[in-house]
Amino acid sequence: MSETIIRDLIKYMDVEDNAAIQYIQTEHRMKLGFFWGIQEGSRVLEIGCGQGDTTAVLAHLVGEHGYVHGVDIAPEDYGAPLTVGEAAAKLRKSPLGDRIRMDYHFDILSDQAQFAENEFDVIVLSHCSWYLKSFDELAQILSKVRSWGHQLCFAEWDARVTDVSQLSHWLSVLIQSQVECYKENSFSNVRTLFTPEDIQELVSAAGWSIKEEVSIHSPELQDGRWETEMTLEEAPVELKMLPIPDKVKTLLLSELKLLRAHHASGPGSPLGTYAIVAKKQ
Repeated sequence: MSETIIRDLIKYMDVEDNAAIQYIQTEHRMKLGFFWGIQEGSRVLEIGCGQGDTTAVLAHLVGEHGYVHGVDIAPEDYGAPLTVGEAAAKLRKSPLGDRIRMDYHFDILSDQAQFAENEFDVIVLSHCSWYLKSFDELAQILSKVRSWGHQLCFAEWDARVTDVSQLSHWLSVLIQSQVECYKENSFSNVRTLFTPEDIQELVSAAGWSIKEEVSIHSPELQDGRWETEMTLEEAPVELKMLPIPDKVKTLLLSELKLLRAHHASGPGSPLGTYAIVAKKQ
């Protein structure tokens, strides 16, 4: 993996103020791209493109004759300190810009979201499924996109803890996903928790056949710490505001105490990433 390539991608994203953080994030997504086997000249549909962390890597891998179409349900003014719209604008002005399209406020399940059969070589969902509101929503997406591409490439945090250092990240995810059960609307990072087994079942039911799977570990990623700090700050407030039964609330408060104790012992490590390559059945 070329350090020069990663640093070039960071320049294209114009995030030099956060270059150290972005280097780690981009390096992780390069691992995913290599595992997925993204080929030069490929046409890629990326669902849940966000600020373009994965989009930039995909655009590099498909080369000057390839194409990446990123879509996201978020509006262009979503995100901080840089909105998704601002991030996309910077990528489009970069040397990768002529091979990238990014559309926001794009509901993949709407009747207006239509592509031709096999219009894309690859369909990518990368670290976006936990933002979805339900199992049914992911099932519908996996089923709808099946006619649009030959290959499905999927990645999400691996909820299977393999080391005690990952417990803070795991507890944060568990707490957030339980609190979500009592919300009518949400902007949280974790709205639905999908385990690898859940993903396998949903992908298969939607008509895809998993050909390769792996758990990729990028221990330098900052996401576990970010999720922990956010959960410790926001969950206690939400527990006071939401209509949560007393017994469930007591359970969540106990989990928060465990999270606080684990976090106090050190920054911990992020969960691994469960990634798959699937083909149409």
